Amino acid sequence: MIEDTETIDEFLARHSTDVEEALRKAAAAEIMPRFCRLAAHEVDQKSGPHDLVTDADRNAELYLTEVLGALLPGSVVVGEEAVHADPRSYEAIQGDTPVWIVDPVDGTRQFVRGDPGFCTLIALARRGVVLASWTYAPARDQMATAVRGQGAYLDGERLTSGTPEPGSDLRVATSHPDYTTDAEKQALLGLRTAGVAPRACGSAGLEYLAVARGELEATAFTWELAWDHAAGLLLVEEAGGTHLTREGEPFRITGHNALPFTAARDAATARRVVELLRA
Repeated sequence: MIEDTETIDEFLARHSTDVEEALRKAAAAEIMPRFCRLAAHEVDQKSGPHDLVTDADRNAELYLTEVLGALLPGSVVVGEEAVHADPRSYEAIQGDTPVWIVDPVDGTRQFVRGDPGFCTLIALARRGVVLASWTYAPARDQMATAVRGQGAYLDGERLTSGTPEPGSDLRVATSHPDYTTDAEKQALLGLRTAGVAPRACGSAGLEYLAVARGELEATAFTWELAWDHAAGLLLVEEAGGTHLTREGEPFRITGHNALPFTAARDAATARRVVELLRA
């Protein structure tokens, strides 16, 4: 059982590569064999036709839950599919126990249609603070990692989000219309203005990676489920970016945020996006 921040740092120094190995093994065993080969009985709906789950999601999460729990005795795992089965398990994110936040296939809709734009996300958090994150895109064989205070990396190369080029349009990935209410669509309309180029997002994890790489200026999302955001938000922070809610406060993985919120390459861009979302 981890008792303090120093011990967490020591744990990460010893076992970060073990988490990477677990990600690669989960993808190799449960995800990639089904990519472009899903049978009809391996795909189900959860809340509706745009909320899909596959055997790859379920089996990869089960594998990661077992491995991560063994790596860090006393920790708990909050996975998307486990929370769907038991919503009360989500409350562990707010506790003192170290928690692994897992999205086994982020971008399930892309995965189902044979699009390589999906990834697996893991974050390690405690008391609502994300301490480390892993973003693995198996179809692209890309591994992005971040440890709080130690930077963000993609395949071993340091990431720097940088600042937008003066005079260029701000490229912003927004919540997909299929997943937004009328009120949320109205808030996002503020981004449809001169100097901003909004588009619907794909995998949230890969959009965060694009911000951390300086390939995308910002995101504007309308939901706050931690498995979609925790890993990517730390990646953006450690690359030099920032995140703000509609009220101008940092996003909290524990919830109760003013939505929509943004993650951006730099503070000026985050403030600009928030101003437009308030309009």
